[in-house]
Amino acid sequence: MQMAKSTGEILKKLRAVMKNKAYVPEIFSAYIVPSGDAHQSEYIAPCDSRREFISGFSGSAGTAVVTENKALLWTDGRYFLQAQKQLDNNWTLMKDGIKDTPAIEDWIVKELKANSFVGADPWLMSFEKWENIRKKLKHYGIYLVKSNENLVDIVWREYGKPEMPNDCVFIQPLSYSGQKWKEKVLRVQRKMKEKSVIAVVLTALDEIAWLFNLRGSDIAYNPVFMAYAIVTSKEAFLFIDDSKLSEDIYEHLGIAGGNRHSEVTVKLKSYGDLARAVDQLVNLSDGKIWISRSSSAALNMLVPKNRRVAEMSPVARLKAIKNPVEIRGMKNAHIKDATALCQFFCWLEKEVPKGKQTEISAAEKLESFRRELDDFVSLSFATISASGPNAAIIHYRPSDSTNRRLTVDEMYLCDSGAQFRDGTTDVTRTFHFGKPSDHQKKCFTRVLKGHIALAKAVFPNKTKGSRIDSYARYSLWEGGLDYRHGTGHGVGAFLNVHEGPQGIGTRTNDEPLEAGVFVSDEPGYYEDGAFGVRIESVILVIPVTLENNFMGGGFIGFEPVTLFPIQTKMLVPSMLTRDEVDWLNYYHEKCRETIGQVLLEQGKMDAHRWLVKETEPLG
Repeated sequence: MQMAKSTGEILKKLRAVMKNKAYVPEIFSAYIVPSGDAHQSEYIAPCDSRREFISGFSGSAGTAVVTENKALLWTDGRYFLQAQKQLDNNWTLMKDGIKDTPAIEDWIVKELKANSFVGADPWLMSFEKWENIRKKLKHYGIYLVKSNENLVDIVWREYGKPEMPNDCVFIQPLSYSGQKWKEKVLRVQRKMKEKSVIAVVLTALDEIAWLFNLRGSDIAYNPVFMAYAIVTSKEAFLFIDDSKLSEDIYEHLGIAGGNRHSEVTVKLKSYGDLARAVDQLVNLSDGKIWISRSSSAALNMLVPKNRRVAEMSPVARLKAIKNPVEIRGMKNAHIKDATALCQFFCWLEKEVPKGKQTEISAAEKLESFRRELDDFVSLSFATISASGPNAAIIHYRPSDSTNRRLTVDEMYLCDSGAQFRDGTTDVTRTFHFGKPSDHQKKCFTRVLKGHIALAKAVFPNKTKGSRIDSYARYSLWEGGLDYRHGTGHGVGAFLNVHEGPQGIGTRTNDEPLEAGVFVSDEPGYYEDGAFGVRIESVILVIPVTLENNFMGGGFIGFEPVTLFPIQTKMLVPSMLTRDEVDWLNYYHEKCRETIGQVLLEQGKMDAHRWLVKETEPLG
């Protein structure tokens, strides 16, 4: 995590462009800079890090607003401490989700006069967000206007804006994907028929990668590539730079031997031709077009309202429910991953007392253990290796300026994961290598009680994640504690570590949980300037057979997929119920049996002895 950079000169140049009629249709009194790219990705390529460039804030979520004399950044509770450290004195942090913090549009209508113009790049903002802001501003006589060109890019080019990534695409074979891409397209077409649409426009990078059984490396930690897709009732179009494609890809997509004159199953188009293709769909046909409201405002505005089916992409739901091959692969990936974690924490236990290891050296060591594993591709996100007060920064990433030594006097939080060809992992554990305080142990125990409560939960099929979020928070609430992040996110199968549409949190517009979905279970507690606790495992939604079955709808629960010990030294056993102790002992027994067997087979005896010690039953 880098510290604050000087942004005064950058803001001065951006404000000048906001007034320059060579670049803007009207003089902008404010300019909105979202976090995402044209695909509304959470994690983005360096060339799309516009908000970070102008503000210095590197978190994955946040929106900047720049006016003639003010610069503000809205971000959520995961990033409050990080933003405070990374924003210089030109910026005001707006703590999104806090009671007294206005929404962006509410702040603008109080700040600007009627007949003012607010600019934004419609490619970088979802249609849903664009419309919410546009309607609110219009009510007060203020107009949201699309800029002819992204204004941040105009300034950024003076400083050397990175080029768009152009890495090669590779095939995700049937042994990992579990279903041929042609069958996936047929499933999408059946969904289209149900909605009576002539085409569906796909913009989310992980959806396109999943649909065609392809992967890439255009965005760090996310095995995706820059592309769009359109599926019609008869064919599919892939919009991509053809320099990214090898002969194997042409063959995979049905263009045998790369011969473009052969019968094509997928028609290839240039990445930049999507808008033109959508225009043609609108002008050359009469049917309805399916395009998600979470896609860009620019694309949605190309389709007349009466011809637009503005619902979630059908691929989002299909991708989230994993098939048996994907489920087997995800479980295998987590078993491999746990062996690396056992080696790592065994090593840490010996090294931390020597006083030479730091947050950065620890993260590097963990990555080295993972790199030895079969089918390892990359990390699934930058490792959160955080000691003492740094662990209170929810999405902390160590840097040279913030790096701390690991000691026996402070708690250590490690949130990490990997991308394997057969699955994606994400696990957080909090350890103390010395003697934790009573207060720390009580906080840790309440977090674990929440983790167990959610892991044990049984509920009706298709219950929304927001309905079960309080399972994880109840014990914390009893102690007057809480946390400012979601309780669980979906996880892709060798795709994005944060995958929609399902999740567990306080949002009320979430999607129902169904069997076959992988989500995380990660309650936490963070004490500013002192320590942080998070316990995160990936869990699989499974059917549950009960004596009764109310209304015949069926019930679901969770199966643990992450199999790695939770440090019992950090617990206050008297705070746990008998059922919670039984759950923890059973979980540790499963960790010992499953991971221990692999460690023995690999001859990793030190790590095995460490695992046995850490999984001793709690009395």
